Amino acid sequence: MGAAIALILVIVLMLLDVPVAFSFAAMVLVLAAIYGFDMSSLMTTGFWTLDNVVLMALPLFIMAGYLMQSGGVAESLINFVDSLVGRIRGGLGATLVVTCGVFGAISGTATAALAAIGTIMIPSMEERGYPRAYVSALLSISCLLAILIPPSITMILYAFVTRQSVAACFLSTVGPGILLIIIMCILNAIFCSRMPNIRVEPPIRLQAQVKRVGSTMFAASPALLMPVVILGGIYGGVFTPTEAAAVAVLYSIPVGFLIYRGLTLRSFGRALIDAATTTGVIMIILLFALVASRLFTMARIPHQLTALIVGISDNKYIVLFIVNVFLIFIGMIMDDVSVTVIISPILLPTMVHIGIHPVHFGAIVGTSVVIGANSPPVAPILYMACRIGNVKIHEILKPATIFMLAGALPVMLVTTYWPDLSLFLPRLLGYVQ
Repeated sequence: MGAAIALILVIVLMLLDVPVAFSFAAMVLVLAAIYGFDMSSLMTTGFWTLDNVVLMALPLFIMAGYLMQSGGVAESLINFVDSLVGRIRGGLGATLVVTCGVFGAISGTATAALAAIGTIMIPSMEERGYPRAYVSALLSISCLLAILIPPSITMILYAFVTRQSVAACFLSTVGPGILLIIIMCILNAIFCSRMPNIRVEPPIRLQAQVKRVGSTMFAASPALLMPVVILGGIYGGVFTPTEAAAVAVLYSIPVGFLIYRGLTLRSFGRALIDAATTTGVIMIILLFALVASRLFTMARIPHQLTALIVGISDNKYIVLFIVNVFLIFIGMIMDDVSVTVIISPILLPTMVHIGIHPVHFGAIVGTSVVIGANSPPVAPILYMACRIGNVKIHEILKPATIFMLAGALPVMLVTTYWPDLSLFLPRLLGYVQ
């Protein structure tokens, strides 16, 4: 009962626009009062838990994302993908989807992909006849590929709070991410076939096409090389994920200043401030989430929840369905960080009890976030897409809902009920037995 009261309190406070960190602090205070635990020892434990080298990757990847966002990387990626498929009907929509996936492999955050790609793609696609609300909806779903395509801030947090390998969690969402790219491109093609106002650039000779692809690929090669260096270094055993994050920062500075020249001293300083602010907010949330998680454990809440869910049914697939529904619901009222650091440790014992590997469960959580981040009332990504696209929420809601139901939801279900989609790569590289 105490845990239910605390979670309801968090939900109510967040719906009242109380900052997430303060909402979590209130939850911790209520839990400590209900169960009679000493706050001083709990907070000390929380601070000691944060003293972990794995978490060093968090501010570094965030910083690299902001630097690449400010450095003019997005435009070169868009031009490259556009040279491949831009002259096909609906090709610009596919360009947006694929670019979001590639930029996600650079930035690790959905908001960076949304801002960097949206400001370029929305006006250019509108000029070619795409409805502005449709493009904004497509962007709101596609930018969340940054959560699925490694490196991912969400997966770093999941690995930390569940004590799993960061590299294994990175690999677990590659399959779902590629599947989402394919489905979104198909849905975009279907939508575009019914849009008579879309203008397509006339075809050009093969020689000219090859030349354009080559020139745009050369221009985009520094950006495309970054995920190769980061992920190749991690899985090649050259450096750890934390060291890879440091390499990403060191790589993004000369690329932004000297190659794409989007970085200036002013934008560099702004990127550092934004990265520090984002990191500070996440760390405060994580601190209170860790304390709350310890309170839940001491009160045997995960054990009680497992008994409750298994008491409803001992069928593995029914339990997974219940968890799917719960994750979608809780994702509608919490952001991705909150779902990852609070809900994941509570549900993990239940998943392990029914035979779900923790790395597989990480992929399930990651795909559920794609739905939750675009589902009102909270829907942070959806509202941000409205601001960048300069459209009203009621205009974007219909296409976004279709993309969620026909795109993101099937990916979540396939990830949930087909474990090999998320476990194949971790097993192949020896991270999962």
